Amino acid sequence: MFSLSKLPHLFLLLSPGFLRGVVSSPTDDNAARGGHGDHGEPGYPFPTAPPVDPFAKIKVSDCGITKGCIRYGKPGCDAETCDYFLSYRRIGADVEYEMSADTDGWVAVGFSSDKKMGGDDVMGCVHDDNGRVRIHHFYNVGQWAKEIKRNPARDEEGIFENNRVTCRFKRPLYVPREETLVDLHLSWYYLFAWGPAIQGSITRHDIDAPPVSDHMISIYKYEDIFMPSTAYQTFSSPFCLLLIVALTFYLLMGTP
Repeated sequence: MFSLSKLPHLFLLLSPGFLRGVVSSPTDDNAARGGHGDHGEPGYPFPTAPPVDPFAKIKVSDCGITKGCIRYGKPGCDAETCDYFLSYRRIGADVEYEMSADTDGWVAVGFSSDKKMGGDDVMGCVHDDNGRVRIHHFYNVGQWAKEIKRNPARDEEGIFENNRVTCRFKRPLYVPREETLVDLHLSWYYLFAWGPAIQGSITRHDIDAPPVSDHMISIYKYEDIFMPSTAYQTFSSPFCLLLIVALTFYLLMGTP
């Protein structure tokens, strides 16, 4: 015989709340607690990639003190205003280079034994069509740069901003003897070049005669070297200075 005293238990078994408790899964419980259902309500967020560290600006206040710098352009220019800028410093068994140039394509430095293009080890930073700046290794064959698959660069950083290509990378101080790689503990003439790129490939440099350091650069000596660009070289030559003095004297004295 069915007892009326069992009715409360039967109602409990048939209640919607009890049924939900029986069939619900841990996933559903989490979604319910977080309010994240099929209709996009707020809930537990999906994991996101960690933010990318912004490119640290190049400090010119360290030039000649804790790193060497070479500037090409207008007198008083810095890493953001020079036509071309390069810095170098030793970090353990590596040399860190920073480069920047007024271009939307590429910027490079070559290590030469004779101040001339040809047979040179070259590191270049190239701005590609996807907006990235990548570090490449080249070898100058005559006046042309051939890309080398073996790339000694590491800890690469690069940015294209304000119509400038800027990068930072490290390279080992010592490397196994090879034609396309030089030992950076030795002194070299530095070749400076920059120019346009097409689909991530470099093209001819912007100026016919790219600047070259007037003496061999040693990574053990932190210098702060300024090289005036062509527009400012004219007024710094001895002949032009003498001409300016003569004209000034003529104007002050007046004509007879």
